[in-house]
Amino acid sequence: MASGTISLINSLLEEAMFKIMIVEDDQTIATLIAQALRKWQLSAVKVTDFSKVYDQFVAEQPHLVLLDINLPVYDGYHWVQQIRANSQVPVIFISSRNTNMDMVMAMNLGADDFVNKPFAMEVLIAKINALLRRTYNYTDGQSQTLSHNGLTLDIENSTALVNDTPINLSKNEYKLLQILLRAHGHVVSREHLLKALWQDARFVDDNTLTVNINRLRKKITDAGLPDYIETRVGTGYIIN
Repeated sequence: MASGTISLINSLLEEAMFKIMIVEDDQTIATLIAQALRKWQLSAVKVTDFSKVYDQFVAEQPHLVLLDINLPVYDGYHWVQQIRANSQVPVIFISSRNTNMDMVMAMNLGADDFVNKPFAMEVLIAKINALLRRTYNYTDGQSQTLSHNGLTLDIENSTALVNDTPINLSKNEYKLLQILLRAHGHVVSREHLLKALWQDARFVDDNTLTVNINRLRKKITDAGLPDYIETRVGTGYIIN
């Protein structure tokens, strides 16, 4: 496989792992944040209809939300309450409203962090990475292993162990497991997995992904971890 194709697949693999939803009505700021996130191989989705922020949250299933306070229609406090009623996804407020009362209210309503405008982009990215690490065991690509509930994936050697017993994985099975492990506790859509494994998903039979998932699931089950990968009908797959 050509190096350019490998680089593209690796880029898609990383992009499929963590999606950041940007709820910011200043489109210049939103675009700059999205560009910075992509440089760190994080996927970015910008909200444009501020009357349907929660609907887009449900549709996108982001791993982290960046949320301004001053927004059209409803403010950020309203939307964080909507999110917290159904999800514990990390939320960072980004706002020029920086009084102690604003910060206290944001935290009391369920925010995980608060960044004052204007902010240095590297500070925001550092806070995002730190929150992803705490929430999803994300390691900025530096850790050589991923471990969860008895299964360990060795990134350097591309090997997998279930309770210290090795399991033999194909290249696609290994990639699928890596994506799902990095995002454990969060649903990964079939579309993202298709894009991560194949350069152009338009020419891949959707059943191919199902076959690969079923083979991976069987190998993990045979090694002693049944029900490790759950199917969320109509959405994707999750490791809890």
